Amino acid sequence: MEEQQATLRTVDDRPVLRFERRLAHSPEKVWKAVTDPAEMVHWFPATVETEQVVGAAMRFTFEGGDDLTHGRILEFDPPKVYAFRWNQDVLRFEVLPDGPGCRLVFTHTLGGGWAGRLTAGRTAAGWDVCLVALLARLDGEPSEQPSEQPSGWADRIGAYVEVFGLAEGETRESGDSHLVRFARDLMWKPVEEVWDVLVERDDPRPGAEPPAWLTNPYVPAGPVTEAGAPRVLEYDWLHDGEPAGRVRWEFAHDPAQGTRVVLTQTVPARLADLRATALAAWQAHLEVLFAAVQGEPRRRPEGRVEELRKLYEHRLG
Repeated sequence: MEEQQATLRTVDDRPVLRFERRLAHSPEKVWKAVTDPAEMVHWFPATVETEQVVGAAMRFTFEGGDDLTHGRILEFDPPKVYAFRWNQDVLRFEVLPDGPGCRLVFTHTLGGGWAGRLTAGRTAAGWDVCLVALLARLDGEPSEQPSEQPSGWADRIGAYVEVFGLAEGETRESGDSHLVRFARDLMWKPVEEVWDVLVERDDPRPGAEPPAWLTNPYVPAGPVTEAGAPRVLEYDWLHDGEPAGRVRWEFAHDPAQGTRVVLTQTVPARLADLRATALAAWQAHLEVLFAAVQGEPRRRPEGRVEELRKLYEHRLG
């Protein structure tokens, strides 16, 4: 199988992941592997129950049987096209004859608006693992249902997050200040568990120092101004020893999308030249923070902030 990296594009205002694989197997064999529930169990992340007709209801059960979701078949044209809705998402498999084998074109349209788009990195990494299991099944090699979190998971996701531009921050005008903003997916961990990791189980209080995981050395931290465990933490940041603005962390959990964080920093107009440094420092910090939340702690690569600062300076003009 020739493996290509997934791409992310926008179609009709919705994010769409696209995967393409060239397979040394007949279209009929690949069709059976991607449509027959008895075959899908070897590579698809959930057990599928359905009738193979357009309009049929679908039932997806994850390992252990505790998680149950639903969908509906949208297209069923053997041995060419199979598409179905899965909760808010749409999955579509197209099998195209190609010489002695075929090409499999798989697209995943992500629902959930901007929050759904944030999950594109982890979704792409997950499907890469599933497609490797699919190839093993087609080749007659032993395969197991893909693990929820294989080795190097944080790095795999992080690579896609960067390629898709999901790691980048933005700046907005906010009155007489600028607002530096990041939004990042934190996977499926409960928000309470994420909070415990980042505050190290010692809930901060107003007036106290903010937890180290929620600060970075390029944005000197002042005292906590608001603390609402496990969802909100805000504190002053300092310039020349005096409060210059606020840093605010907001954590949210959606049963359909998982846990995410929105990080903002207000920067007064007189300090606008600090925006590139703030953007670079927080992006690098969020990369390390994401890995820590996934149980894969690491240090920030040397020179990473400077590398990003140059990119943001160019963008900001």
